[in-house]
Amino acid sequence: MPQSQRDVRNRIGSVKNIQKITRAMEMVAAARLRRAEQRIEALRPYADAIRRMTRQAAEAAGDLPRLPILQEHESVNTVGILLVAGDRGLAGAFNSNIVRAGVAAGRDHGRESRRVAYFASGRRAASSVSFRGLPLIDSFTGFTDRPAYADARRIAERLIAAYVDGDVDQVEIFYNRYFSALSQEVRRETLLPLQRATLLEEDSGTEEREEADEREDSSQKRALVEYEPDPEQILGRLVPDYVEISIYRALLESTASEHGARMTAMRNASENASTLIDDLTLQMNRARQAEITQEIMEVVAGAEGLAG
Repeated sequence: MPQSQRDVRNRIGSVKNIQKITRAMEMVAAARLRRAEQRIEALRPYADAIRRMTRQAAEAAGDLPRLPILQEHESVNTVGILLVAGDRGLAGAFNSNIVRAGVAAGRDHGRESRRVAYFASGRRAASSVSFRGLPLIDSFTGFTDRPAYADARRIAERLIAAYVDGDVDQVEIFYNRYFSALSQEVRRETLLPLQRATLLEEDSGTEEREEADEREDSSQKRALVEYEPDPEQILGRLVPDYVEISIYRALLESTASEHGARMTAMRNASENASTLIDDLTLQMNRARQAEITQEIMEVVAGAEGLAG
């Protein structure tokens, strides 16, 4: 049934109102994205320092098995999966990509006869896991727009306790790594156990940071580092910080990715609204033209009738 001019005009007004909202959301996401990028840049030096100190303490301690958090369990029967997503939607496939990757990993572990326990950061991840009927052990919500270090510490304490108590034998984390507003990548990393190889693994940073680390390492090789108290006690204090920093970095990366994905999604929505407005305007003009033509034909027909 063809729509009247009034109906089309009302639809154009509705689409324009929605376009105002999407443009406003795009501007808000862009502002928050810039702040999130600054927080990531500010975290990197501290994260690199914690990594170096942990690596050096591990090298000095030598024997690590006495630390429970560094002990590898005899077998991996239960795997904890932490999904880092957002509290809100309207961000394209940002949340669904994380949930999809985590569920796929859970199926892979299930095929290897391993139980899976899910932990979720963000309401979207928690609700998706619960909707699928998967075992959700704990959820952490209400801070994904601007995560604080205390939030990462709370998550780390829960995961460390689960690992030390033997509730899980391995912990994996899924999050979106931020590259740009148009590019985010789902990352899967093993968080626990922190084996020696993991502690000694070099961070994949920029060439400038790698060169600086090499210069610092070469200068420290000539110096004798003395630990007070002993390296093992220092390592026992650094390892929880190492886990907290890893989670905090994932939270910041996820926040920046969310804002970037939302900004892109809202921009696309605004552009689609503009296209729809153009199509509806053309449709309204055609309807108006058809009505005018019909009226002219009726007037002509009436005039011919009177003349006859």
